[in-house]
Amino acid sequence: MTDALDPTTRDEGLRAATPPERFRPVREWVLLDTLGLTTVRRELLDEITAESAARQEVLAGVPERMILVASELATNALTHGLPPTIVLLKTDGRDFLLDVADHDLTTEPRVAGERPAGAGGFGLQIARRLAQEVGWYATSTTKHVWAVFAAQG
Repeated sequence: MTDALDPTTRDEGLRAATPPERFRPVREWVLLDTLGLTTVRRELLDEITAESAARQEVLAGVPERMILVASELATNALTHGLPPTIVLLKTDGRDFLLDVADHDLTTEPRVAGERPAGAGGFGLQIARRLAQEVGWYATSTTKHVWAVFAAQG
């Protein structure tokens, strides 16, 4: 049994910070439900590889990591937030940034503490493990979780 007062077993907050400003928008998807996730995954892969090919770079696993993180963050937003969910891909010409927004300003993203297998709640942990940086911020209308990926992994 875990101790509820042990900070290593409790859910924790995600770092509150705006993403780096160097990124420019590439593509945006608006989701009302999980049915659109397949399209987002396919089109995200197309966009990432097209950007990389234009620069003749090798992505070394970045597309797979980005697609997994985009799926996790969008699923979190669709499950725990308010629609619509907005997935935004940005680049600075080398690195990529995923920004996933929902319209629930009453909650903050929480990284899951220890949980039994199958209990869920690991999307933000996956994002923190696979991305270079992860954070969140809110505007007057939306809550955003963002993740940065280096072009060469």
